[in-house]
Amino acid sequence: MATNQITKAISRALHEGLRVVLATVLDSGSAAVSVGDKLLVYESGQCIGSFRNAPLDEAIARQGTAFLQTRDATKTLRVAEFAPALTELAGVTVLFEQLESEPRLVIAGAGHVGASLARLAGLVGYRVTLIDDRAEFVDRKLFGAASDETIQLIAADDWQTAMRQAIGNGRGVSVAIVTRGHKQDEDCLRAAIETSPDYVGMIGSKRRTNIVLDKLREEGANEVQLKKVRAPIGLDIGAVSPEEVALSILAEIVAERRGGGGASLSKWRRG
Repeated sequence: MATNQITKAISRALHEGLRVVLATVLDSGSAAVSVGDKLLVYESGQCIGSFRNAPLDEAIARQGTAFLQTRDATKTLRVAEFAPALTELAGVTVLFEQLESEPRLVIAGAGHVGASLARLAGLVGYRVTLIDDRAEFVDRKLFGAASDETIQLIAADDWQTAMRQAIGNGRGVSVAIVTRGHKQDEDCLRAAIETSPDYVGMIGSKRRTNIVLDKLREEGANEVQLKKVRAPIGLDIGAVSPEEVALSILAEIVAERRGGGGASLSKWRRG
């Protein structure tokens, strides 16, 4: 398959919020493959492209899907390391690269916590959409020119419509609901669970968040999606200030995305 077709497939995958692995031959090892040959592997095991060798394609697909379960961005392997049965191809060296779109964060509520979270997430590399129904809270002047490329500001006439549009298909999207009241929480959470983002969290005490969750449960909301909601939102770091609360929220979002446990890295030493 031509390189431009692989490129188009990558572009489509990233637009859809999918994670893929691009496998590229770095050294042919005098085998019947060429340096630069590529194969694109999806999480499902589906492949785009071919090395013109069915056993090698199958081995690359298996290794590619396994590689997606790791936290490595790239890895270089010889075929002998992951498919020893392919002795005639043992010397072929392949570069595996994980490709994914920029992570997205949709924040409902532009108060002190929401604004702090937007700024912090932008620094970490998230594309942020910050929504509020109060136009003065999503004024670009409050965030400065440096935020132009990282933070999209939306003054919402209707919370649910704005949330659905911002979340899209939900892939690669985290949602933080940090509004000022029950009604706004309900509207935002209702829209969020309908779109199935990767992460949904809602600020508030256990009592406040349970009121909102129970209300949606009574309305017949999807129970599976409700159980996924992180409420109260964030990791317990003893946060007090809005900035510290924002840090605890972003820490949980990153842990969810990367598969982290949120525990102290030095815990083993004290065990």
